[in-house]
Amino acid sequence: MIAFKQVQKQYPNGYSALKNINLQIQQGEYVAIIGLSGAGKSTLLRCINRMHEITGGTLLVDEVDINTLKGKSVRQFRRNIGMIFQSFNLVTRISVIKNVLVSFVPEMPFWRKLLGIFTEQQKKQALMALDRVGILDKAYVRVDQLSGGQQQRVALARTLAQNPKLILADEPVASLDPVTAHQVMDDFRRINKELNMTVIMNIHHVELALEYANRVIGIRAGEIVYDGAAKDVTEAVLRQIYNGQVEEGSSVVDVRQAVTN
Repeated sequence: MIAFKQVQKQYPNGYSALKNINLQIQQGEYVAIIGLSGAGKSTLLRCINRMHEITGGTLLVDEVDINTLKGKSVRQFRRNIGMIFQSFNLVTRISVIKNVLVSFVPEMPFWRKLLGIFTEQQKKQALMALDRVGILDKAYVRVDQLSGGQQQRVALARTLAQNPKLILADEPVASLDPVTAHQVMDDFRRINKELNMTVIMNIHHVELALEYANRVIGIRAGEIVYDGAAKDVTEAVLRQIYNGQVEEGSSVVDVRQAVTN
C-alpha cells in the first residue's frame, strides 16, 4: 500500500530529517513508529499525506508517486487518508455531530457549504462513526463538555466518517491519562481489525506500542534502525532505537518493564 524508496527529507537549513528510507507497509497493518523527539517520526508520517514534501527518492501510495500530484489531485488523494493529531483539532463551541460532519465539507456543493446543509446520508454516516467509537450518546453535546479522551474519539469518528483507506495518527494519546489512553488505543485496534484499515502511529509510549501494534518501526537520527514484529522487540532493540537515552515525559523510563508487559 505504501512504499518508501530511498526517501530523503532535507530542510532548507541543511538538516536531514530522513535519510534513505526504504520501507513497505501493507494494507491492514497496524504500525507504531517509535524513537526520541527529533528522530524523524512525525516527518516520516507527514510525508505520507504530503504535509511534508520529500526532497529525494520516491514515495508510492497505492502505486501512485505522490510527489507527481498537483492541485486538485493532491486534495483528492488526501481524502483517502485520515489524520489524527494530539491536539484533536475540534471546534469546541459546537456539537459533536457537527464536528464529525465537517469531514464532508470539502466535497459539498458551494451552496450547501454556505448554508451548512448536510444530507441525510451524511448525517447517518456521522452517527455510525460515533457509534463505532462508542460515543453515539454524545452526538448532540457540545465538544467543550467532553473529556480529553472523548474529544479524541470525536476526532477519530470524524476521520472514519470520510471513509479513508488508512489512518495516520501523530501522538494521539500523548495528552491523555493512562486509563483513557488505553481506551483510545482500543478504538484504534478495533477499527484496524474490523475494517482491515491500515493504522500508522507515532507514539512515545513504548509499552502501548508493544501492546497494540503488530509492527514496530524504530527511528534514530532520521534512519530506520529497527523494523519488525512488536513481539520481537527486546531491551537491546530499544537501547539501539533510543541510543541509551531516557526522554523526559515519555514512557521510556523502564525498558525492562515495557518489554515484559
